Amino acid sequence: MMETLRPNTLLRWLSIVGIGEDGIDGLTAHARALVSGAELVVGGARHLALAAPLIRGETLQWPSPLSDAFPLIAGRRGCPVCVLASGDPFHYGVGKQIAQFASADEILCLPQPSSFSLAASRLAWALQDVATITLHGRALEGLTRHLFPGARVLALSWDGSTPAKAARLLTDLGFGASTLTVLEEMGGPKERIRCARAESFMLENIAALNVLAIEVAGEAGARIVPLTPGLDDSLFESDGQLTKREVRSVTLAALAPRPGELLWDIGLGSGSIAIEWLLRHPSMRAVGIEENAERAARAMRNAMALGAPDLRVVEGSAPDALAGLPSADAVFIGGGLTDAGVFDAAWAALKPGGRIVANAVTLESEALLVDAFKRRGGELTRIEISRATALGSFTGWRAAMPVTQWRAVKA
Repeated sequence: MMETLRPNTLLRWLSIVGIGEDGIDGLTAHARALVSGAELVVGGARHLALAAPLIRGETLQWPSPLSDAFPLIAGRRGCPVCVLASGDPFHYGVGKQIAQFASADEILCLPQPSSFSLAASRLAWALQDVATITLHGRALEGLTRHLFPGARVLALSWDGSTPAKAARLLTDLGFGASTLTVLEEMGGPKERIRCARAESFMLENIAALNVLAIEVAGEAGARIVPLTPGLDDSLFESDGQLTKREVRSVTLAALAPRPGELLWDIGLGSGSIAIEWLLRHPSMRAVGIEENAERAARAMRNAMALGAPDLRVVEGSAPDALAGLPSADAVFIGGGLTDAGVFDAAWAALKPGGRIVANAVTLESEALLVDAFKRRGGELTRIEISRATALGSFTGWRAAMPVTQWRAVKA
């Protein structure tokens, strides 16, 4: 007979209590008891003030950086500690960081409605149909990938200046007709909801605690980043060092991205492969290695413009620049293939089950891929693209340089 395990709340010394702008009035009796019975209560200045009537033990205001408090909390293991957090602590909250040093059977979490839930209820939006993101501590340009005509976005703002900055970004990208709704201090006595069009955004004195709701409306010529791999070449700033759209699409398919994986893009160039890798899923990670400083800066500009600000660029020459990087789930070699040691270093750092893809245009690079195919197996593919171009008063096919692609999976 299988035993049913029940959580023993007596062993859960660390409680995480979600508290809203209504303060202790919104807490259950259980949550109030956890706050009152804690020997140490941790939270931001606002949270500690909201819960002050209940606090009996010591208090600790979050330091900067937040992680400096984690050893102090862990040092109280076995004693009742309460962490105060906004809304749902495990949705863009502090819960994720706490779970890195305390196990699930040590934690008792009592969440409140999240800011997203409160905003959706105010606007009568179905959350499953809405993109929910955070701009708190993140680059504003991460919003770009979510901008499609008709889309709805809920974003946690960094501070009171975020809505105006977002309005300028939307207008610059051709989405000035979008409606922005700013929801401030929801659930508390100072709650306020105001709307404005992005192109004429004039709202002032916005509270630091706010959620930005966007109903996206695009104009003709709006800069839209489609969901499909193989973005139009014109979306990338380039000096010619760019994997062209059709080859890029085949290359992304060969890399076979999966959520949460890390890509090494060796010979970053304009950054197109790494950027499209990042656009496949919000959890993707990518490191681009580029020895040319101008190209490295250009790749980062492309990443910001296309909504992939999480691209990490390492300036330097492979294989030396690969030292110290976290092991990759996938590696793309688009440049530097003929440099001594690049291939072997990349293969050695690739995780078991990881994929490696290399593209070659020159005969010298192609010879290296043929040799890799003989030694490592995998697949060799020749990619040949022709485009219709003007031929006098007629139209004819003009062939691009063929690309040889090698793909292998590390056993």
